[in-house]
Amino acid sequence: MAVRKFKPTTPGQRHKVIGVFKGTITATTPEKSLTVGKRSTGGRNSSGHLSTRYRGGGHKRKLRLIDFKRVNDGVPAVVKSIEYDPNRSARIALLYYKDGSKAYIIAPNGLEVGQTVISGKDVAPEVGNTLPLSSIPVGTLIHCIELRPGQGASMARSAGTFAQLTSREGDYAIIKLPSGETRKVLLTCRATVGVVGNSDHALEQSGKAGRSRWLGRRPHNRGVVMNPVDHPMGGGEGRQSGGHPRSRTGLYAKGLKTRSPKKHSSKYIIERRKK
Repeated sequence: MAVRKFKPTTPGQRHKVIGVFKGTITATTPEKSLTVGKRSTGGRNSSGHLSTRYRGGGHKRKLRLIDFKRVNDGVPAVVKSIEYDPNRSARIALLYYKDGSKAYIIAPNGLEVGQTVISGKDVAPEVGNTLPLSSIPVGTLIHCIELRPGQGASMARSAGTFAQLTSREGDYAIIKLPSGETRKVLLTCRATVGVVGNSDHALEQSGKAGRSRWLGRRPHNRGVVMNPVDHPMGGGEGRQSGGHPRSRTGLYAKGLKTRSPKKHSSKYIIERRKK
């Protein structure tokens, strides 16, 4: 994986850093049977009223139907192509199963076209294979982890992320997540071996405001430049400093814990995430 930098022939090119597609993307058009149209709301609700600010515009997209459950157990699949997905930071891989079905999965580092992957209980813990946490060796780097058995992958799915299976205790596996949190997950939950690909995504820089508009992000104005009627941090003669950073609705923006202390899943968290 690599990134491209540009000669500063224009102000937008000066700080622009983008990923390289050549050599990493092997197909330019998605599998038609695994794509559906994505409707754009522009931040409006069903009544047409603005419910989410700073959204609108952007390029049309198609959703790729990703197989996060990998329930096709025991059926080998060949990686047909590595593709770009506009809806996520990671790359995706198109699988052709031996029984004739097709599916998209999150492409881990090291996955190559022509490679065979498989899911199930009694499969080898190799990159791209999906198996229960009870069958994965301790210390293995994993991604696409289920939180509940059969629910489908919900953790460690973005580009360059991974978790580590550190130990087992009874019916639970102890996993260190990308956030730094250590928590228990049932051994019957599944995970995929390897690290999510496109790790250079963290090095990318848009370079200009227009690239945000292509992604459907409209200009975001700060609270301190608003009037007091619009924001708790607004108003004042000249530029005002001081006051506690807070949201438009008055909630503290930095340091306020919003997680419910009575949340049922708190007992599975061994160590909280790093700040």
